[in-house]
Amino acid sequence: MGTPDDVVPLTRVMALHALAYCERLFYLEEVEEIRLANERVYEGRRVHLQDISEGIETLTYEMESERWGIRGKVDAVRYRDGSLVAYEHKKGKSNRRAAWPSDRLQVIAYCALLEEATGKTILEGRIRYHADNVTVRVPFDDAARRELRAAVARAAELRQHLERPPVTSDARLCRHCALAPICLPEEDRLAVMTVNAVPDEVEPEDAKVRRLFPERDERRILHITEPGTRVERSAEELVVEIPGRVPVRFPGKDVGAVILHGAVQITTQAIHYCAANDVAIHWLTGGGNVVGSFRGGTPGVQRRHRQYAAMSDPDFCLGLARRLAMAKVENQIRYVLRATRPTATEAGREPELEQHLTQMRHALAQISRATEPDEIRGYEGSAGQAYFAAFASLIRTSPGERGSPAGFEFVGRNRRPPRDRVNALLSFFYALVYKDCLAALIAVGLEPSFGFLHTPRSAAHPLALDLMELFRVPLADMPVVASINRKQWDATEDFVVTPHKVWLSLEGKRKAIALYEERKQESWQHPVLRYSLSYQRTIELEARLLEKEWTGAPGLFARMRLR
Repeated sequence: MGTPDDVVPLTRVMALHALAYCERLFYLEEVEEIRLANERVYEGRRVHLQDISEGIETLTYEMESERWGIRGKVDAVRYRDGSLVAYEHKKGKSNRRAAWPSDRLQVIAYCALLEEATGKTILEGRIRYHADNVTVRVPFDDAARRELRAAVARAAELRQHLERPPVTSDARLCRHCALAPICLPEEDRLAVMTVNAVPDEVEPEDAKVRRLFPERDERRILHITEPGTRVERSAEELVVEIPGRVPVRFPGKDVGAVILHGAVQITTQAIHYCAANDVAIHWLTGGGNVVGSFRGGTPGVQRRHRQYAAMSDPDFCLGLARRLAMAKVENQIRYVLRATRPTATEAGREPELEQHLTQMRHALAQISRATEPDEIRGYEGSAGQAYFAAFASLIRTSPGERGSPAGFEFVGRNRRPPRDRVNALLSFFYALVYKDCLAALIAVGLEPSFGFLHTPRSAAHPLALDLMELFRVPLADMPVVASINRKQWDATEDFVVTPHKVWLSLEGKRKAIALYEERKQESWQHPVLRYSLSYQRTIELEARLLEKEWTGAPGLFARMRLR
């Protein structure tokens, strides 16, 4: 991360390597400071350490040059034929016994740094390709110097722009890029090809997306619900100390997020560890409301400038709000239709339920023609009223019977506070969805305070409220209704009931959290991208597709639909 003194920072030599590979990769890594390490990167580091440690004549230098405007750490410096030679080690194969362009530029930059640091003439650099056991010599001559100057100048030029360079036209480069899950190049190409295109003119094979976005995050989510619990750091582990019990240890690399419910403490050392290792921390009240979230990472200066510019365009926000509201209402309609599909012994849906569906369809049609944000909000609210009026029909004692299980009657949506068990469950699940949407936005580097459908009316972040509209039905409504219909809840043990408020007991929260996390891990197939991924990953995917609406190829955000 840059410092206030770094008004014009020196360019890392590794960034020049990225520049020669893909200008967009350079911008993401060097300008926006987004860096991810995949298996290839870890393997490359291992090769470097192994070779350097075994080389008797090896010296490693960390050098920088104001004159060249670069800095870097050469893998090795050795005397060969009476001269100093800069060495670069690569895990992979050579380019048919020649250097790859990005590797060539990298070793040229090391030669320039070495020459200035030692005051001695450097004649060449060498690249060692371990996979095919080939060493390639790269002359450091006038042509090499011109090549380096041109690359440094191009890097400086790219730094001046707030916009990311376009996705490379060479899709083969993206398959080996560690930042492909951030860049989403395949999705970008699909958007360019299909959005606003006539469906019959797009060949099905052309519309297939090669998966570069991981299907699921294998790291675990730690929910700490026991009051008085303390979370600490011990070396590379997070330690959960519950009063009166043996501490439980979790390897830090296996943890993706820590969620603290109510009176739970976390130490400063644990927070620092989470910040350095991409572990999100969320604080929730005992009732499930989100207090705050934290995630380390880059400041996202360029990303927020782009977001502010986009959110300042009323027409742009109107288009996004319309698309999002349509996605929400359409998913509500599909869920009601699916959950109330008549059985073989039923003649059809009840007239009252059909009226609610008609109202929702009417609102959907009006949203598609709305020209003002308030119109969209009004029709979206009308659809919501009809949806929750139909919601009671989804809760059944058994598939063939009408009526709700005892204690789970639903007469309408109420909150602040919830006054029945179903609403208590919905509110708790919605808080969990909000927490995950907020975390996804922070991870992507967006400012959650600036939304396009919701306006600032409370401490809740409008953009997180916007994003969660896509996930209310699949991550909250559906698991809540299904669990009630399966009779998974104990009306007495899982809830605390008072005359004016109902909330989940500690045991009820544990059940709800387990149910929610299980639901997040379920896979589904995106209807447009046509690859499967978990709901947990879908939240981050939609956040990244949202950013693409103003950075890259727009048109894929809020296209997810229930089957």
